[in-house]
Parts: sequence; structure tokens; C-alpha cells
Amino acid sequence: MGSTMVRREMPEFSIDAYDANTGHYTHVSSDDYKGKWAVICFYPADFTFVCPTEIAAMNAKYDEFQKMGVEILAVSVDSKFSHKRFVETEPILQGLQLTIGADTTKEVSAKFGVLIEEEGVALRGRFLFNPDGVCVAQEVQADSVGRNVNEFIRQVEAWQYATKTGEVCPAGWRPGKKTLPVNTDAEKMTGRVGDYITIEEILS
Repeated sequence: MGSTMVRREMPEFSIDAYDANTGHYTHVSSDDYKGKWAVICFYPADFTFVCPTEIAAMNAKYDEFQKMGVEILAVSVDSKFSHKRFVETEPILQGLQLTIGADTTKEVSAKFGVLIEEEGVALRGRFLFNPDGVCVAQEVQADSVGRNVNEFIRQVEAWQYATKTGEVCPAGWRPGKKTLPVNTDAEKMTGRVGDYITIEEILS
């Protein structure tokens, strides 16, 4: 497995996929996500247990991601045929709108640094890329615990706001809460962040 993807450009890739929204096989590549906010979300395997809950959770928030201009690609090492069968037979995936990439060669998982070579599957790796194609956030977990889609949406909102305004977002920031205006008050704020925001405001 490789080092962090954060602050690095999206690796180039080109793979077959299953588009659950249309019910057809397709092909996706890194070029499809240029100039867009994008999340590449790896999971260990089809027909497992935690994996379908994560996919379903991302799908449940699909419209919110679309409103934010975020494209989603789920990826595992299974074939596009397996993906199709998985979506068709797993009840929790009914109505799935996501595209699932088929990293059958395991090259994409390796490029993103999430491949467990001895097992031939990927860790739970989720990577957020900005429109410049640079990774601004990643979350990688082992296979027994699923990720939180609501927390991920919060991170996307924060990154989009920070990118747009040049301000920075403190811990737990949500739309409507205080930011730190380092773009205008960096010298005054240095060593005095507590003059701008309290721990009570951060945790509220």
C-alpha cells in the first residue's frame, strides 16, 4: 500500500463499470472527472456485509451530492458482471443510481494506495478531489466498520466553502457556522485563534 493521496493529483485510470442508474455496462476513466468535484470510493467486495450499507448510504444522499456538483464513483476489484448481479439481488441497493467501477486488474486500487495485496481486495478508501484534480481529503478504514456519509457531506461542504472564500473551516464546521478569515487577518489571528472562536462554538 502506498502513502497518502492528499495533495496529490488523481491517478490516471480507465476501467469497465456498471451504471446502476441505466442498468448498462459502461466505461469510466480519470478524464471523466476533470474539472469537477469528485469522490472515488473503494470498497472490499460485492456480496459482503458492510459494503452494501455504505453504497446504499452514499446513494441515499445522491441528490445532495449532485446539487453540490459532486460526481461519485464506487470501485471494487469485482467484475462489471458481478456488480450488476450484486445490485440486482441485494435488497438494500434497490434504486441504486451510482456507477461502480470494475478494478479487475487491481491496478487502480494499487495506484490509490488501498490495495491489500495478500488478499487481493481494497480497503475502504474514500478520496475527495477538487476541480483541479487534487485530492483534498481521504478516509481509509479496515473492513469491519463502515464510513459516515453525513460526515463526508459536511467535509465536502467545508472544502467547497474554503475553496470559494479563501477562509478556513475549524473543526466540525457546517454551513452557517464561523470560519477563520486567515485570508484577511492572518497576522492578528496567529496565536490568538481563541479570540475569534470558542470551544463551545466549535462543538455546537
